[in-house]
Amino acid sequence: MPASELPDPVVRPPAVAQVDRVALEAALRARVDGEVRFDAGSRAAYSTDASNFRQTPIGVVVPHTPEAAVQAVAVAREHGAPVLSRGGGTSLAGQCTNTAVVLDWSKYCHQLESVDTEARTCVVQPGIVPDELNRRLAPHGLRFGPEPATHMNCTIGGMIGNNSCGATAQATGKVVDNIARLEVLLHDGTRFWCGETDDEEYARIERRGDPCAAVYRSLRALRDTYADEIRRRFPDIPRRVSGYNLDSLLPEHGFDVAGLLVGSESTLVTVLRAELELVPVVPERSLVVLGFDDVARAADAVPDILPYEPMALEGVDAHLVHDERLKHLNRRALEQLPEGNAFLMVEFGGESVAESDERAHRMLDALGETEHDAQVAFLDDPAGEEQLWQVREAGLGATAHVPHRPDTFEGWEDSAVAPERLGDYLRRLRALFREFGYESDTGPSLYGHFGQGCVHTRIPFDLYSAEGVAEYRRFMERAADLVVEFGGSFSGEHGDGQSRGELLPRLFGPVLVEAFGRLKAVFDPLDRMNPGKVVAPYRLDEHLRLGGDWAPYEPRDLHFRFPHDGGSFTQAANRCVGVGKCRQLSTEGGQVMCPSYQVTLEEEHSTRGRARLLFEMLDGHGDGPLRDGWRSEAVRDALDLCLACKGCRRDCPADVDMATYKAEFLAHHYAGRPWRRPRSDWSLGWLPALAQVVDRARLAPAVNALTHSPGLHRAAARLAGLADRELPRFAGESLQRWYTRTGPYGDGSRGTVVLWPDTFTNFLHPHVGRAAVRLVADAGWRVVVPEEPLCCGLTWISTGQLGVAERVLTRTVRRLAPHVRGGGLVVGLEPSCTAVLRSDAAELFPNSLDVRPLRDATVTLAELLTEHSPGYEPPRRSGQALVQVHCHQHAVLGWDADAELLRRAGVDAERLDTGCCGLAGNFGFERGHLEVSHAIAERALLPRLREADPSTKVLADGFSCRTQIHELNSAGHEALHLAELLAPEPRDRTAP
Repeated sequence: MPASELPDPVVRPPAVAQVDRVALEAALRARVDGEVRFDAGSRAAYSTDASNFRQTPIGVVVPHTPEAAVQAVAVAREHGAPVLSRGGGTSLAGQCTNTAVVLDWSKYCHQLESVDTEARTCVVQPGIVPDELNRRLAPHGLRFGPEPATHMNCTIGGMIGNNSCGATAQATGKVVDNIARLEVLLHDGTRFWCGETDDEEYARIERRGDPCAAVYRSLRALRDTYADEIRRRFPDIPRRVSGYNLDSLLPEHGFDVAGLLVGSESTLVTVLRAELELVPVVPERSLVVLGFDDVARAADAVPDILPYEPMALEGVDAHLVHDERLKHLNRRALEQLPEGNAFLMVEFGGESVAESDERAHRMLDALGETEHDAQVAFLDDPAGEEQLWQVREAGLGATAHVPHRPDTFEGWEDSAVAPERLGDYLRRLRALFREFGYESDTGPSLYGHFGQGCVHTRIPFDLYSAEGVAEYRRFMERAADLVVEFGGSFSGEHGDGQSRGELLPRLFGPVLVEAFGRLKAVFDPLDRMNPGKVVAPYRLDEHLRLGGDWAPYEPRDLHFRFPHDGGSFTQAANRCVGVGKCRQLSTEGGQVMCPSYQVTLEEEHSTRGRARLLFEMLDGHGDGPLRDGWRSEAVRDALDLCLACKGCRRDCPADVDMATYKAEFLAHHYAGRPWRRPRSDWSLGWLPALAQVVDRARLAPAVNALTHSPGLHRAAARLAGLADRELPRFAGESLQRWYTRTGPYGDGSRGTVVLWPDTFTNFLHPHVGRAAVRLVADAGWRVVVPEEPLCCGLTWISTGQLGVAERVLTRTVRRLAPHVRGGGLVVGLEPSCTAVLRSDAAELFPNSLDVRPLRDATVTLAELLTEHSPGYEPPRRSGQALVQVHCHQHAVLGWDADAELLRRAGVDAERLDTGCCGLAGNFGFERGHLEVSHAIAERALLPRLREADPSTKVLADGFSCRTQIHELNSAGHEALHLAELLAPEPRDRTAP
């Protein structure tokens, strides 16, 4: 095909197609094997990604198979609808937000279809997560090389769309360097496999004379027309990700059509399957961390390190470290860093530790002979290395919503230059920050893949005002010119999307931008594939998620005061930056969030999805799909499967606290219409009041008989709105009644502590309280158990009955105030109730003069015995123990003191990486939640217990965890509280 016959470039400003949504939805439902969602909640959940941009989709299709996705595209074509193929939704440049039919591959299309160990290739569907792929490849001794920081929750399809890289690209290259073939679909229905194409293969394709042949003829003509300009203008650096990969069509790159399509951000084709090139697993690694006094000087040392071929070479500055310390992220890892204000993390690999260590020492010896004087920390311990890599991988979330600082945003988070010019580029970039008033003593942080010249940062743009948005545009234009001056790329791995698409003429010039437009026309002449991104792009200040015209409803009648968000529920709902860590499938490393996503794989049942709905509920743009505010049924439905486990409070790098948001929402959703509440809110929310009545009237035997009688159990559960599962039994004598009858205990040589009689310990498991009394008294404390009814209000908080919770908690704080004012401690046994006193109370009453002292005086049993009982040695206990840490303990209280106490007691304790048990207070008892509750337990906890030796102790301080294990663990283990394991035997009949 002569160049003159190439299609005209797609250069028209994209226009939203006028689509008959009703007809489109009906056709998709009739013809697509998958889930079709045009409801307001789904459209809200997919309205944005991890970028600054927001566009509400036409609808969402979750195909069961790649063939179902083909049918969905066919239906979209017939109805004139644009299509957006979406991976994990973590794109930072706006690629994954559009007014289009969104294809979400991640729920079903995640199969590893084949592995060829001899050729070192595999075929995968686009929804598979890199960590999961590598787990399945591990038995073959192979892995997929590129590993971005979101490797635990992004998808291979998304990585192909962005041409992702990550730290491992230092050794393995970008995604484009690791693709053998792609199976792709054009919007017009043309479907084919593509890869490198020699002359013989090209001739075979051309002879077919079909639409695929026409595409190949156009691509060859495009290559021949623009080859010289491609060679002249494409940045010759390791991390050029901006623009389309026209260089892959050059003869020296084998006319690689698959390589061309990598990084095209769903603007050209839909990827149905990928044949990936694999690399051998490197058995051993050693990590060297070098400390420098300045991040630019750290970058200056990079060229002298590269000849020693590290597997990864990452840079981190002191601002990022400071941010992580402020947000209590990766505390142990940060302690391992050497002195310095900037750090290079240099990783070497080998078949043995000795081999990887030797490579590291050769680098260090050579570096010592240069002008690059660095402090050194050397690690060849896998656990320590993993912790330090988490410091680097947490960068995006760690630099967002830092306390007492302006919010930071993407935009210029991804630039890249040649490694030998990186130091000078960082100096000029920081000067640009200063010029625009973005730099301060605390940032912006600069970090990234320094070995390949790629820099990440988040900048405190003012995206809340028209003036700030205008300044953002001016900065982006100046920064683009700076990168061009350095021969670099706007994007080093995140792609252009909308953030940088408008700027591409500055980098590539008008001739290559014309070539990009012609390429778009070859594959998508009607501009139906992710329109407005890369080619004929929307402006970089258009479709902003915030922007000067963002005017959300700001609720004023709040129960929680949201002190970390300036008292604003709107700012709290805006916390999510879309990094998607809540979509992580693995619980390794003790992560809890997000249990409901882990079993449903539903975006709206992730922390991120719920945060998006809450953001849209406030309707700051006036055109959103959610118009009912607090009364929104879509938001209520999304929050229904939130276990209120608080895992996100600890695990989310942006500090989203969905349990608190859920409680606040439910309080307003049912305000003025209590009859709309589910019956379980009354039966479970008012459990403390019911338990007090049962205990005072000595009704425990009768109630237990009623709730456990085969004939009456189901009727009672149905009446109470509960699931058909075993209900806990009330104790015949509560802890308080027992204490009144037999107390007090302890000689008080260390002082007096109040043992908090939480509802679960007091009325359901008083044996735990009696053991705790015995243990604490034996440690030298005088133990006091309050005799009057007291409650932290947890069950009312978790069901959103916050007015009652506030009254109950106020009474409790008043009762404990004299003890706390006198310097006394309050010991909590039930983690969820202890967490209320340590966290929720202060957020409900941030200005109370008594709540803050109570928060500081409340300790766990382990904290009392390790941190407040100097010289105390617990009773010796031998053997092994598996520990299921309660979610609220993980999120609020921490487990370090427990680990230390068990160590002193001689217990070989293993903290289970199993996440949430699935019961989570009232959640697992509520009707409609039983299946999800069981599925969460079956993901990791129950299988781990079944494989445990019968003699192994199981520890679970949480009442919910013990209850779930008791009911579902077929291996017969009964979980113990820490107090039960360590308490000495009673000395006489009056002892507990």
